Amino acid sequence: MNVAIADSLVAKYDVPGPRYTSYPTVPYWEATPDESQWIGHIARALDRDGMQGAALYVHIPFCHDLCTFCGCNTRITRSHSFVAPYVEALLSELDLYLRALGRERIELGELHLGGGTPTFLTAQELDALLTGLSLRISRRERAGCSIEVDPRVTDAGQLEVLARHGFRRLSLGVQDFDPRVQQIVNRVQSVACVEEVTRAARARGFDSVNFDLIYGLPLQTLSSIDATMDAVCRLRPDRIALYGYAHVPWIRPGQRRFSEVDVPQGPEKRQLYERGRERLEGSGYREIGLDHFALESDALWTAQRTGELHRNFMGYTTARAEPLIGLGVSSIGDAGDAYVQNDKDLRLYQQRVQAGELPIHRGHVLNEEDQVLRWHILSLMTQLQTRWDSPADYTDYLATIPQRLAAPAADGLVELDAAGCRVTPKGRAFLRNICMAFDARLSRRAPDQGLFSRTA
Repeated sequence: MNVAIADSLVAKYDVPGPRYTSYPTVPYWEATPDESQWIGHIARALDRDGMQGAALYVHIPFCHDLCTFCGCNTRITRSHSFVAPYVEALLSELDLYLRALGRERIELGELHLGGGTPTFLTAQELDALLTGLSLRISRRERAGCSIEVDPRVTDAGQLEVLARHGFRRLSLGVQDFDPRVQQIVNRVQSVACVEEVTRAARARGFDSVNFDLIYGLPLQTLSSIDATMDAVCRLRPDRIALYGYAHVPWIRPGQRRFSEVDVPQGPEKRQLYERGRERLEGSGYREIGLDHFALESDALWTAQRTGELHRNFMGYTTARAEPLIGLGVSSIGDAGDAYVQNDKDLRLYQQRVQAGELPIHRGHVLNEEDQVLRWHILSLMTQLQTRWDSPADYTDYLATIPQRLAAPAADGLVELDAAGCRVTPKGRAFLRNICMAFDARLSRRAPDQGLFSRTA
């Protein structure tokens, strides 16, 4: 639906805010569980009724070059000498989980490889990793296996290995096709390169291909968005993520390669998203949650319509696979009522795994209020509405929601009643702002430094 967003609304609501892949958000984590406590949370989640099997996220940090827009934990290298020891550490970390849980295998509903660049690994290295994982997991009949790839370093041999191991979803890092934008963010790749990987993946049975795009990149214009969308709509991926660029040079020094003058901001940035959305919707894509689109033939759209859409650290998924076990440097695990994140330093991560301990760096155990508010934020992010008229869905903080959403309601962004709210079509552009009204921890302690990207 084409809804005009006034520049005055963008100026009013364009503030730093979380993306809510978790609640509480990482800067507000406290009371890190120790190893035995974390295993207890994982064990209870595995035994919980109604789940779709566990999810396993495997982080591959290696990249050939630094893309300056990127906020992920990466290790820039051209050497493959790091790979074998890292694969060994990944499998050893999973062994630590299995031993502590007293299980030979973990039943999975979802497996995802992210990075970094998972296809930094050669076909042989990928096969070694996936073979090792297959000895330690069992997959449910409809388990989803997906991977993020860099089209510049992805070849037919890697796709053959992935297909043989049951991977059917592929996410390509595209970002933008404008040569000037590609140069300034150090991510140069042609339309032909992306088209070749897309074609090769589909020929090998991948039935859901996703393109990651970014709006708000330095030097990006409405013309460059149009050119990018021309190519994207012609290649017709099944899903598209159209993320907002997070300009945080105080956290990511690589972004100092360009200045704020080069970066679209405020209404100018939002116009880029709106142009992209208009083009995608005109080509048959449907907007899902925050910054995501899918064809009506894709399972993600079906999940949205049936109320099964879920969101976690891996993004939007078609079912609630829980717990999420994160393997690898900086990976995050989610047991539903607790989180942990692994060490971010590659050497320290490997040393701790080799010493026989889970490499937990930080985490959080959710209290009762956290769990209720997490459910409401998740409902907003997936279904664009939530209600608290049941005692199980209520906590005292919710009594403040009408006041906190008074301005968005007056601006037509959300519809409120005594025990619920619904995001309007105009309000979708400000979904993060609406979720912030439910963020008790943020409201009680505003950050004293720049932690979040801007919401527009």
